[in-house]
Amino acid sequence: MAAATAAMLPTAAQADGAVAQPSRPKLLVAISVDQFSADLFAEYRQHYTGGMKRLANAIVFPAGYQSHAATETCPGHSTILTGSRPGRTGIVANNWYDLSLPRADKKVYCSEDPSAPGSDSDHYVVSPLYLKAQTLGDRMKAADPGSRVVAVAGKDRAAVMMGGHVTDQMWFWGGKSYVTLPDRKDRPVPAAIGPINARVAALVAKPGKAELPAMCRSRSVAVPIGQGKQVGVLADRKAEDFKGFRAAADFDATTTDLAIGLLDELKLGRGAGTDVLTIGLSATDYVGHTYGTEGAEMCAQMVALDNNVGRILAALDATKVPYAVVLTADHGGHDLTERTRQRGFAYAERVDPKLNPAAYSEIMAREFNLSLKDDLIHGDGPFGDWYLSREIPADVRPRLLAALKARLLAHRQVAEVFTADDMRRLPMPQPPVEEWSLAERTRASFDPERSGDLIVLLKPKVMPIADPTRGFVATHGSPWQNDRRVPILFYRPGATGFEQPLSVETVDILPTLGALVGLKIPAGEIDGRCLDLDAGAADSCAD
Repeated sequence: MAAATAAMLPTAAQADGAVAQPSRPKLLVAISVDQFSADLFAEYRQHYTGGMKRLANAIVFPAGYQSHAATETCPGHSTILTGSRPGRTGIVANNWYDLSLPRADKKVYCSEDPSAPGSDSDHYVVSPLYLKAQTLGDRMKAADPGSRVVAVAGKDRAAVMMGGHVTDQMWFWGGKSYVTLPDRKDRPVPAAIGPINARVAALVAKPGKAELPAMCRSRSVAVPIGQGKQVGVLADRKAEDFKGFRAAADFDATTTDLAIGLLDELKLGRGAGTDVLTIGLSATDYVGHTYGTEGAEMCAQMVALDNNVGRILAALDATKVPYAVVLTADHGGHDLTERTRQRGFAYAERVDPKLNPAAYSEIMAREFNLSLKDDLIHGDGPFGDWYLSREIPADVRPRLLAALKARLLAHRQVAEVFTADDMRRLPMPQPPVEEWSLAERTRASFDPERSGDLIVLLKPKVMPIADPTRGFVATHGSPWQNDRRVPILFYRPGATGFEQPLSVETVDILPTLGALVGLKIPAGEIDGRCLDLDAGAADSCAD
């Protein structure tokens, strides 16, 4: 093995470095578990008994990184199969602002086509338009038109960012059923879709009964959150609760059913070319947002994840074709503030409700005596990209920018503020990623065409949700390790497992999978590097 240290001692048959080589894959499968942090993997690793146990004993990189600062769903998914960080993929956030747009709504959603008539960032036409990079599937089809690419996910942005620009099939949750891209609606619908959507409708139509796995009983402890709200104890789901369905075990189960259905119906891996299947399991993220990461709800979700991954692997085994699987996450996450404080970490707190673009717009307008038709500052929340209005006079703009940066840095919950000029002066950072400064983490997310005039970073354990009683109780998106660290697990039938504790990045996945099938990627087009998956003296990255 060229660049990894095996955690397992070699057997006598392997001591001379002769390790059996799996067959070249005919099917590459990428599974993203939304908000599956390295912390969650470590916490539940000993408890897995199904598919996750198989992966946890395969080729394990426990110190994987979404290395950038903007640890949100869309940027994270954009790195997994492009080999590139958000600064190159152009996906700088889930939402950003484009003040040049002709429509009134200047906020754009990462997976939309803003040119569609009547669209806005809430009612958008799903599209891969904003993704600047090629995915594994894009490159595979360019090299061999016989390759097929299928993307399935619980979120449209997961399917788009992993599937890419030229998928053969793309299906994702549309709010009440699984749907495809708008420009695909005239194509024949796979037979698997109808029965699965019918099953979803039947599941949501009736109440969902909470079932607490035995291993989760010790985690079933109520945590009060404000007036009349609590988390930590499993609750039944009400009938017709489509929003609640997303945080239920049934959500990932039906996405898994859809992936397996298309795998079988399309006979993936059994055609002339090498095929790609991407699967986005999104329920873990909704559980984390709705209940936090350390209660009975997340424990039950980890049991369900273990089962769903087991079903995916069993379905792949049944095809009898050589395949390779990678499982990782788009970002990590952290528990809700109230439980963190309850467990003795008094420095955890919720964000000041006055720390937001609207409030600072008023402050700066008064300070500089500006009266604008437009908002002075645009932003999607208390952290991330903030944009200054184009109406600000040119002679005022640099002074206002400096004054705004100074005011934000004076706030006790703000860790750092960078300007776009700060980022333009920095080169793209190099590994090891765990040693990167905040500036380097931010640079990895920075796109000069799309990023804000200011990038605001909050201090560790400042939850950017001021009021947890009105919706989600926890989130991610920070530059800190709990949001950046994710597991990266590879599995190939017949391959010898090992564990490499050194840090790697999700951008390393594309070149690693590509090397298994001989896909050539020109130097300089991506940020990632190939990881050697061979446990012996051979090198899976070698030509």
